[in-house]
Amino acid sequence: MTAQRNGLKTIDITLVGMFVALMAIGANITTMFPFMVVGGVPITLQTFFCILAGALLGSRLGAISMSVYVLVGLVGAPVFAQFKGGFATVISPTFGFLLSYILVAYLTGLIIEKNGGKASYIVATLVGTAVNYIVGTNLMFMAYKMWADAPEGFTYSMAWAWMMVPLPKDIILAICAGMLAPRINFARKKSISQRTKHAS
Repeated sequence: MTAQRNGLKTIDITLVGMFVALMAIGANITTMFPFMVVGGVPITLQTFFCILAGALLGSRLGAISMSVYVLVGLVGAPVFAQFKGGFATVISPTFGFLLSYILVAYLTGLIIEKNGGKASYIVATLVGTAVNYIVGTNLMFMAYKMWADAPEGFTYSMAWAWMMVPLPKDIILAICAGMLAPRINFARKKSISQRTKHAS
């Protein structure tokens, strides 16, 4: 394989940067509303942009974009929820959700790549949302039990009860992403095809 096929093209780098920016915006768009934090878990639009990255960029680029987002935050840029950043975020109970974004984007893109039909977009975005909740909530529970300052009477059921608050919003947004992504991908492929015809 050539270096061109293995490496990132200019358009790839641009798209990765765009989704890093969208994740930062989605993480903090609700910061102006302090009541949108349940059990220490901010209600954000990160899951929506994460699954959209996988659906539009594919498994490889989607995972890369989420990896870059997490790394940018870990080196200190205030791109995480509530404008947080820095390596100390690793010990935050919600860090598991950040890690899950990489897997979510990858799996969302992979399901679509394997199937390709419009229905697969809905399935992929819902699966991505489920993975985000399963990985993030379980790692949050472990963090509270092992090193974080857990609320009094904290239980596994309580952790999931917290997550029931943003769940309807994320399911609706996942379906919206699953309906929007194929339209964007079709328009993008059509545009590329037209440019190729004009260039030939």
